[in-house]
Amino acid sequence: MESMDELINSLIIELKRGTLVLSVLSQLNNPEYGYSLAQKLEEKNTPVEAGTLYPLLRRLEKQNLLSSQWDTSESRPRKFYVISDMGKEVYEKLKKEWRTLSQQLEVLLKEDEL
Repeated sequence: MESMDELINSLIIELKRGTLVLSVLSQLNNPEYGYSLAQKLEEKNTPVEAGTLYPLLRRLEKQNLLSSQWDTSESRPRKFYVISDMGKEVYEKLKKEWRTLSQQLEVLLKEDEL
């Protein structure tokens, strides 16, 4: 049986997982490679494990929400990702939905404080 702390940690991970796509799409208006994107998210207090981020980038590219291009001009080739036109459209819809859900949740949480 898991402890209260383990339960809370797993529930927090679930909450964060639900926002990960929106977080990543929001940061890819300019080309970023995986490590630079991870750093950018970390700087904005949204850390993402490499083992989570890289598969997500590949999935979003496969879904045509991102496009990528290899930069081989330096000694270490890097794959840069940027949001696609379809990705921008999806991002705007997800952002709108997030704001609606967030407002609904705020109402529910405020009821508890009365």
